[in-house]
Amino acid sequence: MDIFRTIAERKIKEAIEEGAFTNLPGEGKPLSFEDETWIPEELRVAYRILKNAGFVPPDLELRNEIIQMRDLINRIDDDKERLKKVRELNYKIMCLDMLRRRPLNLRDHPEYEVKIVDKCISS
Repeated sequence: MDIFRTIAERKIKEAIEEGAFTNLPGEGKPLSFEDETWIPEELRVAYRILKNAGFVPPDLELRNEIIQMRDLINRIDDDKERLKKVRELNYKIMCLDMLRRRPLNLRDHPEYEVKIVDKCISS
């Protein structure tokens, strides 16, 4: 799991336990997934045009495949098939990292992930 996702999930669980999400405006209403905050401001118009034309950038398409594959792996009972899909998932994650040109991939160092998460949460 991505380190930032782990940190976010822990923070969200803490907030839920403290009741921070009760009686908020829009509670119980569907969420809008048209959030473009992850797209650099100068690219948002171009991404919107491409999206409306039915084109999805390769990194987003790969990211969606990774999400779907993780869900699929959780439902597979056969160990051989699960291992095959995990290898395929790892390959897709590596490709996504290369597309994004990430200098450091914490998934390659799982022994440090828990330490980093704990450090970030305690700060």
